[in-house]
Amino acid sequence: MKTLHALSDITPDLRGASIAIGNFDGVHKGHQAVLEQARAAAPDAPLAVLTFEPHPREIFQPAAPPFRLMNAEARGHRLAKLGVDILYELPFDAALRDLSDTAFCAEVLAKGLGVTHVTVGSDFRYGKARAGDVDKLTACGAANGFGVTVAELIALPGVGQVSSTAIRAALSEGRPREAAAMLGHWHRIEGPVIHGAKRGRELGYPTANMGLPRLHRPAFGVYAVLAEVLDGPHTGSYSGVASLGVRPMFEGDAPNLETFLFDFDGDLYDAHLSIALVEFLRPEAKFDGLEGLIAQIKRDEASAREVLAAL
Repeated sequence: MKTLHALSDITPDLRGASIAIGNFDGVHKGHQAVLEQARAAAPDAPLAVLTFEPHPREIFQPAAPPFRLMNAEARGHRLAKLGVDILYELPFDAALRDLSDTAFCAEVLAKGLGVTHVTVGSDFRYGKARAGDVDKLTACGAANGFGVTVAELIALPGVGQVSSTAIRAALSEGRPREAAAMLGHWHRIEGPVIHGAKRGRELGYPTANMGLPRLHRPAFGVYAVLAEVLDGPHTGSYSGVASLGVRPMFEGDAPNLETFLFDFDGDLYDAHLSIALVEFLRPEAKFDGLEGLIAQIKRDEASAREVLAAL
């Protein structure tokens, strides 16, 4: 998959795609349906996604709590796995924010990208003050020589309408399997391994520590996880147990994710990891001493191994 960050980067061979437009936060089943319809609408054209970085909500609501299900890196990885050929990840800046809906169609979609077809969800809004809707987009497409498909929102039995909001709620309540049902994949936290206090190593459980910048925070606690080491000498798939939270035993502050990989021996500092939350095992807890903590970690490891062996 080719990733482009500016209209000026788009060469003639990268024009003429059938594109799906949206934030694609989580790349959930609703987003996947949009991608499938974009592919079907123009099967001979490259399949592309047009999205924006940072997420527009971060610009319009800068004081809001972290809400993103994925960072840009994780979103790109997921879109590539789904067969997207081109990712147009344009900067959401003042110039783009102030474009009218008509100008966005003409200058970005038609002139800038030279799109063959556009597919969006039925709730899609665009342009300054979100003045554009699917009806305006359809009319604009007709005027500028590209087709438009509107994908209806989808719902799942026993779950309801699939949305990033519903997925956040499931994760906040410690229901990662329900979130996965809506996502169509495990919810993953991706990023580089950072240096921590190295307490896990002293306890006999060395962990790979990752921050959670700008990401929605699932329920704090201990999880059975699946891990992908994305680069470096230890690239591959592993199972593990992870603690997500503020480390109350050691008076932590900024939340992070600490993952212990089963049957692993190696240095992961600066490697990029993708950690899938499979099952919530227990909330965070503070213990009277290190012996109690170590005993609980052993129980957590056993529980996680049992959960993951059943997958």
